[in-house]
This record gives sequence, C-alpha cells and structure tokens, in this order.
Amino acid sequence: MGCLGRKTLSLLLVFMLVYLHGASSQETGPARLRKPFFERLRRLEEQSLEEERQAMALAANRSQAIVQGDLAQLKTWVRKSKRRSQKVEARLQALDLTLSAQRRQRAQEGKEQKAQREAMASLSQAMQAMQDTLAGLTHQIHSHGARLAILEGRLWMDNHGTTAPAGTLALTPSQPAKPGPGSLQLQRDRQTQGLSTLQNHPEDASPLPLRPPAPSIRQTLTPPKDPPQLAWPPQRWGHGKFCNVGPVFIFPNASTQNVISFNPGFLTALRALSFCSWVRTAAGHLGTLLSYATQENDNKLVLHGRDSLAPGSIHFVIGDPAFRELPLQPLLDGQWHHVCIVWTSTEGRYWLHVDRRLVATGSRFRVGYEIPPGGSLVVGQEQDCLGGGFDSAEAFVGTVAGLAIWDRVLVPGEIADLASGRKLPTDAVLTLANATSVEGFVGRISCSCLEHCP
Repeated sequence: MGCLGRKTLSLLLVFMLVYLHGASSQETGPARLRKPFFERLRRLEEQSLEEERQAMALAANRSQAIVQGDLAQLKTWVRKSKRRSQKVEARLQALDLTLSAQRRQRAQEGKEQKAQREAMASLSQAMQAMQDTLAGLTHQIHSHGARLAILEGRLWMDNHGTTAPAGTLALTPSQPAKPGPGSLQLQRDRQTQGLSTLQNHPEDASPLPLRPPAPSIRQTLTPPKDPPQLAWPPQRWGHGKFCNVGPVFIFPNASTQNVISFNPGFLTALRALSFCSWVRTAAGHLGTLLSYATQENDNKLVLHGRDSLAPGSIHFVIGDPAFRELPLQPLLDGQWHHVCIVWTSTEGRYWLHVDRRLVATGSRFRVGYEIPPGGSLVVGQEQDCLGGGFDSAEAFVGTVAGLAIWDRVLVPGEIADLASGRKLPTDAVLTLANATSVEGFVGRISCSCLEHCP
C-alpha cells in the first residue's frame, strides 16, 4: 500500500513536471510569435514621433522666419517713425518760431494800427474842421456872388431907368414862397409827398444877404403873364457872342427814342457835384435834362421835368425820394441860357445859377450822402429802370450845349468863366464828348458860337 502510494506520487510528480514543461513550452512559443509585431509597432510609433518632431521643427523654423521678418519690418517702421518724428518736431519748432514772430509782428502792427487810428481820428477831426470852414467859405462866396448879382441887376436897372418886368424871378427881401400849384414829385404818384417835402424844408430858400445884418433875401415867384425872363438880361462877352461852348445837340421832339447815353455814368462815387450846361427850350415846359440810375435806385441823380409840373419848374433829385424844386421859368423864352446846379454833401448845400446869377440856394439836402458809381446816365429822358422806361411826357425838347459835370463845387468865378466861354474848368468827370451813344432823332450840329446855331 505504501509502495503504491509512492508510485502514484512519483507519477504525479512526473506528470506535474511534464505538465509544467508543456505549459512553459506553450507560454514561450506565443511570446516569440508576438515579439516582431511589437517591434514594428514600436518602430511605427518612433517614426511617427520623428515625423511629428520634424514637422514641429519645420513649423517652428517657419514661425521664427516670419517673426524675424515682422521684427525687421517693425524695426524699419520704427526707424522711419523716428525720422518722421524728428522732421515733425523740427517743423513744429519752426512753426512755433514763426507763430512767435507773427505774434510779435501782430502786436507791433496792433500798436501801429492804434497809432494810425489815433492819427486818422485826429486827421478826420482836422478835415471835418476844414470841411466846415470850406463850407462856410463856399457859402460866403456864393452869398457874395448873389450880392454882386443883385447889385449888377440894380445897376443895370438904374442905367436903363426900368424895373423888372412881370413874370420874372426876383430876389427880394420877403418870406419864403409856398409851393406852386405844380406837383412836387418825380413820378405821377408822388404829388402829396412832394408838397410835404418842400413844406418841411423851409431852409431850402436860404437867405442871400446884401449886407449884414440886412433882412434875408428869399426867392419869390411872380405868376407869369407874359413869357418869363430874367430880371436882368444876361451879360454877353466877345461882342455879344457866346462861343467855345463845346458840342451842341438838338432834341427835335418828345420821342422816347431821343436820348444821349453814358455807360458807365460815373467811375467814382460823388460827394459833391456841379452840373453846367447851355440850354434852349422849344416847349412850354422843361423836360428832363439828366437822369442817373443804378440797380438799387433808378433816381440816384435826376434833373426832372414834366409837362404836368408848374411851367419852368424842375425837380432836383438825389437818391429818390429826396428832391428840391428849382425855379427855371426864365428858360421858357426860347433863348439860350446858361444853367449851373451845384451840390455838396457837406451840410447838404446846393446853389442854382442861371446866366451867372445865383437865383436859388438851400441846405440840409442829402447831408453826407454819396452818389454811387457804375450806373447808367442819360440826357433828355428820365429812367424808370436802368437804361430805359422812358416817358414822352418827361422828355426834353430843345437844344443843349457844353454840358459837363464835375465832382466838386464850382465857385462863382468858374461859373462866370463857363457862362462867358472864356475858360472851361479843369477835371470835369463827364462831358458830352464822353457820350457812348446818341439815339433817335437827336442831331449834333457844329456852330462856333451859339448865335450861329439853328
């Protein structure tokens, strides 16, 4: 029994050893079979890792190159920015220096302008004083001219033993005359306004004293029964002839086509003027001698006559609606007469001379006013619009000669020279020779002396 047990144990041990050896053999065989697979797998992993490493290195190199390029561009931009900043800084410094110099210059100019303004103010005051003195002297000159005219008239009447005929314009010490029955307007719808204007300016009939403190002499108008004439006949020089009077133009009828044009009328502004002309009328009323219009106002300067006005009456207009009515009844006798109308914006004084004699004067008419340049000036018609709008009722019918305009006040001596044909005052701003067009039936004639004109 014991021996059988030992044989069984031995068999078990052998079997165990065989089993173990077989088991170990089975385990070693698959391991050997799996080893190449893992090797290949390892190699693939290493190869993939190497490719990834190389790709990452390549990407890193590329990124580094891009960064280096960006850094190079940035460095270039920084250098350029520095240069630009330096230039801008230099310009700013130059600008600052320039502004500083300009500020100093402006400060200096301000001081100089202040000194100039003070000097101009002083000069203006001095000029105003001189203008006032000149206005006073001019008024005294015209007053002396009026006194001389009156004395000459009295002397003529004393020598001829006669008195002034009816229907004359006499200068006598009396109250100022009231407006006549004629309308005092430039256009037909201004009669009421014209009457109030004349009545509100009684200073227009300013005194013409014979001697201080004699009573003032004002204009009085005797209603004409016969064709009116001057209280004294005009003196004539050169053996009864009026010569050297310049161009002569005839306006044969009241056609609206008859006009003499000057365009432009005045080249500079006028603060004073003297209008003088020889006139011979061929109608029972005075038409419009002169009309100056601008875009702003068609009645900047007008010597306006109309068939509905009082016979021989004319409106002296400066800047519509301001006007003064002037008595020119002596011009209706169909003879030649010399007319001068003088105005200055200083104190608004004006004077009317007929055949050398002062027959009307006034003041406060358009004080400080300035007649602008660049308008349209016509002779023989009244403009209701720039260069047109003529009305036959306002047309001049007759003859004009030697018409001229000055931008200053002519003194009585110059007016006497004009009326005598002895001398034409210099610096006239406009004469008939400056006409740009002569239209309609207006005719120019040549005659050495007015007595020879048809």
